[in-house]
Amino acid sequence: MKTFKIGGIHPPENKLTEGNSIEVLPIPSELAIPLLQHLGKPAKPVVKAGQRVKKGELIGEADGFISANVHATTSGTIKAIKSHPHPGGQYAPTVFLESDGQDEWLDGCNTEPQDWQSFSKEDILNRIKAAGVVGMGGAGFPTNVKLAPPKDKVIDTVILNGAECEPFLTSDHRLMVEEPEGIIEGLKIITSLFSTPVKAYVGVEANKKDAIEALAKYASSYNFEVVQLETKYPQGAEKQLINSITGRKIQEGELPFDKGCIVNNVGTAFAVYEAVCKNKPLIERVVTVSGIEIQAKKNLKVIIGTMFSDIISACGNIPGTVNQVISGGPMMGKAQYSFEASIIKTSSGILFINNEGLDTSRERTCIRCGKCVEACPQELQPWLFTNLAQRREFDELPAYGLFNCTECGSCTYVCPSKREIVHWIKYSKAIVNNRKKRKSA
Repeated sequence: MKTFKIGGIHPPENKLTEGNSIEVLPIPSELAIPLLQHLGKPAKPVVKAGQRVKKGELIGEADGFISANVHATTSGTIKAIKSHPHPGGQYAPTVFLESDGQDEWLDGCNTEPQDWQSFSKEDILNRIKAAGVVGMGGAGFPTNVKLAPPKDKVIDTVILNGAECEPFLTSDHRLMVEEPEGIIEGLKIITSLFSTPVKAYVGVEANKKDAIEALAKYASSYNFEVVQLETKYPQGAEKQLINSITGRKIQEGELPFDKGCIVNNVGTAFAVYEAVCKNKPLIERVVTVSGIEIQAKKNLKVIIGTMFSDIISACGNIPGTVNQVISGGPMMGKAQYSFEASIIKTSSGILFINNEGLDTSRERTCIRCGKCVEACPQELQPWLFTNLAQRREFDELPAYGLFNCTECGSCTYVCPSKREIVHWIKYSKAIVNNRKKRKSA
C-alpha cells in the first residue's frame, strides 16, 4: 500500500455517510449563483435583471486567463445581481435567479454522449473552458488552463485524486461508486491531450474498497492503474499524492508539471467527461451533508447556487446544540457566518459541529515538543512560524518556507498547547504578500 514519506496524521474518519447513495435535491425557488467560484478574477455578468434564461445558459463570462464561465443552473428569471455572502468568507458578486419550475435546458446542452475521439485537442480544451470546469477538489483552478501546461514541460503522468482524506466527507467516494465509467472516460479524455506516452493513475484511500473495485472494472480496459493508498491525512494534497504514487517530490516553488505530473480530482474528471461528451456545463455537484448534529446525513446532488438554508431544510433542520457550520471538511474547510451562502463548484460538504466536536481549550505557550514538526508533510517547522508571527517578525518567515505550507492543519491538530498555528500562517502570508505589493507599487 502506497503513501507519502514525511509527516501526516490519522484523525477519526467519521465517514458517517459512506453508505448513503446520492440523492437529488429538488430545485429551490430562488438561487444565488456567485460569479466567483474559482481561482482568479470573478466572471463578468452577461445578463440583466428581468432577463429570462434557460438552464445551461451563460450568465457570467470568464474575465481573463485565470477565470471561469458561470452558467444558469435552472431556467427562470434573473432577479438581481448584487453582493452576497460567499462560502469563502467574503462577499462576492452574485446572480439571483428565480426558478420558473420548468428546468428547461438551453438547446444544444446536455445532449446524448458524443464520440469525442474525433475532436481535436483544441476542441476538447475549448469545450472544457466553455463549460466552466474548474478543480472540484477545493482549489477551483480553471481546468482548461491546468490541462495546457507550458510547451517545454513534458507530462508523463496523469493522476486522478480519489483520496478524499478529510474526515466526514464522502461525496467523492459516492461519485466513484456510482459514476465510475464517466470518471474513467474523463481520465481517458485528459490523457489524450498529451503527445508523449502518459501513465495514468487513480489514487484512492484503502478505506474505500467499493470505490476501488468499481473504478478498477473500467480502468483496466485502458491500462489505467487504480492505486490503493494508506488512509492517512493529507493523502489527497497534490504534492503528497504525487509523492505517494510516483515517489517524486515537488520542491518549494515548483508546480506538478515541473515533475511531469498533472493532478485532477475525480469530480473534475467526471465534469470533463460531461463537458466534452454531452456539452454540459458545470452546474451541479455532489455535496456531503454531515456532522454529529444534523438529523438526516446525506450525499446530495445539488445545483450550484442552492443556499445552505435550503439544504438544511431538506435535511430536517438542525438542533440548537450546533455551534459551528463548516463548508468543506473539518481540517481545511471554512466556518460559515451566514446560512444564505450557497453551494459553489468547489463545495464538497457542509458539516454541523457541536461543542463536543470542537476543542475549545485555551491556547498555551509552545512547549517545544516537536509534534507539529513530526506531523508536517512539507518538512517545515510550524512552531517557528507562529513564534515569529507573534513577534511580528514577518519578513523572516519566507526564508523558513512559509509559502511551502499547504495549510493542511496537521500541526494545529496535534499541538498539545492548542496553538492556532494555521491561523498565524495564513495571517503571515497575507501580511508578507501585502508588503510585497506595496513595494512593487
